[in-house]
Amino acid sequence: MINSSLAPQPSVRETFHDRREAGRLLASLLQKFAGRDDVVVLALPRGGVPVAFEVAMAIGVPLDTFTVRKLGVPGHEEFAMGAIGSGGAYVLNEETIEALGISHDEIVEVAQRECQELERREHLYRDHRQYPAVEGKTVILVDDGLATGTSMLVAVNALQRKRPANIVVAVPVASIEACALLREHADEVICYLTPVRFGGVGKWYDDFSQVGDDEVRRLLNQAASRAAR
Repeated sequence: MINSSLAPQPSVRETFHDRREAGRLLASLLQKFAGRDDVVVLALPRGGVPVAFEVAMAIGVPLDTFTVRKLGVPGHEEFAMGAIGSGGAYVLNEETIEALGISHDEIVEVAQRECQELERREHLYRDHRQYPAVEGKTVILVDDGLATGTSMLVAVNALQRKRPANIVVAVPVASIEACALLREHADEVICYLTPVRFGGVGKWYDDFSQVGDDEVRRLLNQAASRAAR
């Protein structure tokens, strides 16, 4: 179902073909930001980049990335016990940590490893480009979907330190719980689909194949070239 706070769309998809299509559909809900020089789109790599690329191209605003890394439970890395993000921001899921008896040393070990990967990706994706100025601007944070919302929450918390005028979270699909969480921290949350029975982000894509570093670089370079024209 589409987010009840949004106007019904002429044709609402039950699933997306891929991230690029999801981005084009999401952009239809973001037209009020089109062509404004005080708006920037920041993608959470890697899956959020193809979505954000279509959004940025459709509404005619700059595109860049904001890196966030999940902190996986040791031995069960697919489950998040927290996340870290650009600028030293972090969020820990204290309930998960306590329930699984995860030690402080284990958290530090995982965090150090993910910090190294975060720094690698930021250097790789930015390709000598300066980080976009966001102070006083409206920042649209985009990912391919929200399950728990933890990674996006880290991004919101980190961006708040950079003093944007507004932070808008925009995703093609999200759980109702994640939307509720982010509404407590972001200025606005826009979701194309908010299924009652969520079941994971990948469930809502026909093609949810992994996005590689090369594709991220290609899309960011393409967006930068268009912005320079």
